[in-house]
Amino acid sequence: MVGAVLAAALAAAALAGCSATGGKRAEDRAKQLAANGSAVNTPHWTFAMVTHSGAGDTFWDIVQSGAKQAAQKDNIKFLYSNSDQGDQQAQLVQAAIDEHVDGLIVTLAKPDAMKAVVAKAEKAGIPVITVNSGAEQSKQFGALTHIGQDETVAGNAVGDELNQRGRKHALCVLHEQGNVGLEQRCAGAKAHFHGTMDKLYVDGTNMPDVQSAVEAKLQSDPSIDAVVTLGAPFAATAAKAKQQAGSKAEIDTFDLNAQVAGSLQDGTIGFAVDQQPYLQGYEAIDLLWLYRYNKDTLGGGQPVLTGPQIVTKSDADALLAYTKRGTR
Repeated sequence: MVGAVLAAALAAAALAGCSATGGKRAEDRAKQLAANGSAVNTPHWTFAMVTHSGAGDTFWDIVQSGAKQAAQKDNIKFLYSNSDQGDQQAQLVQAAIDEHVDGLIVTLAKPDAMKAVVAKAEKAGIPVITVNSGAEQSKQFGALTHIGQDETVAGNAVGDELNQRGRKHALCVLHEQGNVGLEQRCAGAKAHFHGTMDKLYVDGTNMPDVQSAVEAKLQSDPSIDAVVTLGAPFAATAAKAKQQAGSKAEIDTFDLNAQVAGSLQDGTIGFAVDQQPYLQGYEAIDLLWLYRYNKDTLGGGQPVLTGPQIVTKSDADALLAYTKRGTR
């Protein structure tokens, strides 16, 4: 539903524009797309995306898939780089500034490390859009808009779902220290959950460590009846830990990939929170293009929400087809 609303909004922007001139430009663009079925005949800009992703995080593969698809459509050269260390992510943003890119997409999982370099980008005349994390800081830092889900609202939805499932004692597994978005997810879930919720910090770059830590916690406290992981790659690891511990806890997770969809289907995972990462990447490129081409903005500078959507076993069959092609 969110995707449909955003698509409709962008279609309206493309047809109407923000002025008579803007409308003509958007109409020309639509005609070009219809005639060529490929990239538009507009300036060949370069947009860079710099995220806080760690190595092997499949979530960001899906974000990139959406960004690349939009970049091809919009005649954009797309550059991607990432680091889960805040200072290194800031250095990558500085490198993009030094290359004089035409637009920047950044995540603000560790906003303190990113504030100064985002200001440098804006001083250099490079428009910035934040994506996925940092909704609270995005406007303050001067970004055009933020695209993603409200992590507190998403956490609230998880707490509500746990209540509906009759859970009493949940474990929230945080895989990255200092990530404000992950903290907000756990806090939001705890705020709405009627039972007890514990937090467990693990090293998300070391899956054996994640498994052993979750396993030890489940063995030491049999009352835990739900484990909530905060990223799709960690759900399967938590499921292994559950099996080794002989626990009956339900495994639930934020985010979605093909493995999670399959695990929903066979009951290994109870539910997942889909924030639609493909949409985040796609819309980030598209909104930068619209701003560069026609000074269009969407939502009046307010966050453009792509989630949360709770998905369960009943959704798994439909989701599998999309996850296998890398778009969900």
